[in-house]
Amino acid sequence: MKRLVILSVFVLIFTSALFAGNGLVKVKSTHNVHATVDSLVKVLKSKGMTVFAVIDHQKGAESVGKKIRPTTVVIFGNPKIGTLLMQCNQTVAIDLPQKMLIWEDSSGQTWIAYNNPDYLVERHKLNDCNKKIVAKIKGALKKFAETAAK
Repeated sequence: MKRLVILSVFVLIFTSALFAGNGLVKVKSTHNVHATVDSLVKVLKSKGMTVFAVIDHQKGAESVGKKIRPTTVVIFGNPKIGTLLMQCNQTVAIDLPQKMLIWEDSSGQTWIAYNNPDYLVERHKLNDCNKKIVAKIKGALKKFAETAAK
């Protein structure tokens, strides 16, 4: 019984940490937003990813006379991989292609954030479908973000 309680507490703590921040993984960057975006786009292209768009929200805000700190979203993907997930459950398409948010917080620190693939598995009930693909995506996203942040 004691083991069951300990196991339950461990699972609760692990699950809470995993889905903290609405399923976002956050990585601290050593560069400013512009340099981090450039680095991310470079690493994505070098790994064969298609960069579909780079959206500069700060410029968008300026276009309507508003101000925000640097905030950019990079949209990218690989249809060979995304299609495999959509074959499991087409609702995952709402979260594809992949996105990474790069922003400057109020203290001037630059961050990269992306959707945790485990969160997407839960959200779209992918369960055991393409576990290996999800693991590869998880590793690739982590590597992309960490490389861009260095």
